[in-house]
Formats: sequence, C-alpha cells, structure tokens
Amino acid sequence: MEPVMTICVVDGQGGGIGSAVIKRLKEEFEERIEIIALGTNAIATANMLKARANKGASGENAIVRTVAMADIIIGPLNILAAHSMLGEITPKMAEAIGKSNARKILIPLIRESLEVVGVVSEPLPHLIERIVQNHIKPYMTLINKE
Repeated sequence: MEPVMTICVVDGQGGGIGSAVIKRLKEEFEERIEIIALGTNAIATANMLKARANKGASGENAIVRTVAMADIIIGPLNILAAHSMLGEITPKMAEAIGKSNARKILIPLIRESLEVVGVVSEPLPHLIERIVQNHIKPYMTLINKE
C-alpha cells in the first residue's frame, strides 16, 4: 500500500520528543503514512530513525528542502523560533518551516524564553495522543474520501 501522506517530524538535541511521536504514529498508522525524521543534528535523526521513521536527514539544508514537500510537520513549538533549542534551530530552518504549506502541529513543550498564554501543561504522552486522535486521524479520513 502506498502511503497517503508525508509527515515530517522535526526535532533537535537528542530527538526524544520526535522519537516518541514517531513511535506512536507508527503504532497507529503503520505504513499508511511516510514519516521523515528531520533532525537538527545527526544524533536526533538517528534516534528518530530507531523509532521507525521511513527516512531521515540532518541539518539546515535537509530541513529547509524537505519541509516544502510535507503534508504535515510535527515538532515542538520552538521549531518556529530562530536560535531556539540552544541555537540548533537556525533562522533559515524556522523560516522554511513557517513558510511551508504543510499543516503544522506544534507541541507546546518550551524550554526557551517563550511563553504561550492559555496553554495548559500536559505530559508528552497525552499531547501525542491528541495529535493522533484530533489531528492525524481526521486528516487521514479526509484524504481517504477524496
């Protein structure tokens, strides 16, 4: 079966958030989706590939080029903030992610000097389950009807 959508999962540092997202998506959708792990560094990418991403690439150019092809981009909120993740998100990365026509599903786990008013703190597994149930499943249903 050919995947019906391409999801880019963007993460940095050790890739822990991205790995958790990928594991859950693969449990739910198996090979009906193509997941591309985009790490700001090789360690993040390697860990996301271990979580069963279909493909992976690292660094600024890989992220800038690949997010333009995605149907959905998933990552922590700070992937839209230049110089976040201890400087791993470059201005070009943040701009490319922001400009991409892909639907962006952002996880509000922020360790930077950003604050999002009105967001209730929840554990990562709960947030990932919301992504699956409230965002990816309805999107898959919509695509399958077309």
